Amino acid sequence: MKSINETLFIWETHGIHVGTGSDHVKHGIDNVESVVEKALALGFPSIAFIIHSPRLTSFRYQTERDTDIKFIRGDSSYFGYTRVMEALKEKYRGRISVRYGIELEWLGSGLGLQWNRSKLFQAHGVDFVIGSVHFSSEGIPYDGSKEDTKNLIRKRGGTEAFWAAYLDEMIEMVDASWDMIQVVGHLDLPKIYTPLPEAIKDVEHSSHYLARRVSTLLEMISDLNLALDLNISGMRTGCGIYPDLQILKRACRLGIPVALGTDSHESDNLGREYRTGIDYARRAGYKYYVSFCRGISEKRPLNKDESSHFRILNLGIEMLKLRFEAKQRRKIPRFSFGGSFRHLQEEFPDSVSLGGFNAIRVRRDDRSITLSDNPPPSESNGEELTCLYSHHADTPGTLSILFNTFASEEINVETAYLNSLSDGTATAYLTLSGPKERIKEAVDFVMGTASDRFIKIEPEVKIHLPPFKRAPVYLLEIDGVFLPIPISRHMIITVHNNSPGVLLILLSALASRDVNVVDLQLGRRGDRGFAVLGIEGDEREVADVMSQLGPQYYETSHIVLRSFDDLKV
Repeated sequence: MKSINETLFIWETHGIHVGTGSDHVKHGIDNVESVVEKALALGFPSIAFIIHSPRLTSFRYQTERDTDIKFIRGDSSYFGYTRVMEALKEKYRGRISVRYGIELEWLGSGLGLQWNRSKLFQAHGVDFVIGSVHFSSEGIPYDGSKEDTKNLIRKRGGTEAFWAAYLDEMIEMVDASWDMIQVVGHLDLPKIYTPLPEAIKDVEHSSHYLARRVSTLLEMISDLNLALDLNISGMRTGCGIYPDLQILKRACRLGIPVALGTDSHESDNLGREYRTGIDYARRAGYKYYVSFCRGISEKRPLNKDESSHFRILNLGIEMLKLRFEAKQRRKIPRFSFGGSFRHLQEEFPDSVSLGGFNAIRVRRDDRSITLSDNPPPSESNGEELTCLYSHHADTPGTLSILFNTFASEEINVETAYLNSLSDGTATAYLTLSGPKERIKEAVDFVMGTASDRFIKIEPEVKIHLPPFKRAPVYLLEIDGVFLPIPISRHMIITVHNNSPGVLLILLSALASRDVNVVDLQLGRRGDRGFAVLGIEGDEREVADVMSQLGPQYYETSHIVLRSFDDLKV
């Protein structure tokens, strides 16, 4: 058995197909834990599962028609899929990254489209959706058998007409369901049983109508920011990798990313032909590929030496996209690289340099996230900071007591640095605007009414901020505002009116749901305040309060970094 150290691993998308249990015709693997254990033994950092969506009764393979069962892969496997996969993720958290998705069967733009939208709701929470055409509009499968293919060619009046109709169905699938999928599955699937026409292979030069259809399809995929399934399973059937290399080269020139996968239905195929898939992508001109986490694309290097920097880049992409509504997350961000990250400019030709600044910046529209693997300086130019110092209990609601008292005296907290210690306490360093006598009155009130939580408060000290606690990645800036903070799995980003009492709303809301703030940075630009919080608490409770903060909050982003655990794998 080959170790992962001997070959470059693929973070699969079209990965291991989950089976159908004892209810239906066998398809895929039922004992998913055994597959995870095998992947762990091989040293894989990730494993991706996938399941076919149920089909309408008229779309069945012959083996399925030979049974009395009408609905294939129905309730017992598909409806319980998300629950099984989430339990698997939790069980193996920190040991291996478990990703899972669905292969959405194209069943036409009528009832089939509505059927598929319902299937997406039934598999809520998947990491990715692949849109695939397995069946013709006549209900005959393209990948069923040689007899099925011959039958369909005969019905359509020849091989060219067969391929033309298939490409039209692919175009229709992309056009009608692009907002439901992230990846277009095995683009030239019918070549499994009939050769790919030369006109399609020569897509770059041919004027043939089949070549024009392929060009249209690829341009649509590019314009809609979808990825293409680089599917290695064709190696096992003898028809070659999907899609054909010439099609893939055209896709690369159009800027279409590829998602690699073995499309395995047996555990024996786990880990097979990874190197072949990587070399195939390189031959087409690719320098990286993509995987997915909760629908957000991640960049993966085709060079193993660059993997750590790509992990940081993926965190930046995820953080930035979570600052937008779900329907706006498809737009492609731009990148800037500096310091030790500058070599990534070769991988992303549209990127720009940050010079010697050792960081990655991911940007889109008026928003940006800047990350680094180096601890940021604790203060600008090494100067002492004049601030209020607080040493207090590291418990939910403690910080809101302090902010509440300041608001009562019309004192604004302009910048903050919170440091959670390992002994159950935390320290905070706050810069304030307001008369000194009012600040003193606020401090006296807190110490007089909440001395059980506050150990010490000094209203005006000159201090060098302590170094940041160790973390795999640090946030440096949000929208260019310096807000250095260790990245954690559960965070909040807000942009708000910079006036007294506004931050109190957020802190009070979190305290009401027993959510603890373990890291905090505040910054400002003009009349706008910026806040970044690392928190511990129930994700659903946080999501609920984030929608109720009021109009003085211009942005309230709930950041749950699903890919954060990958840093530890």
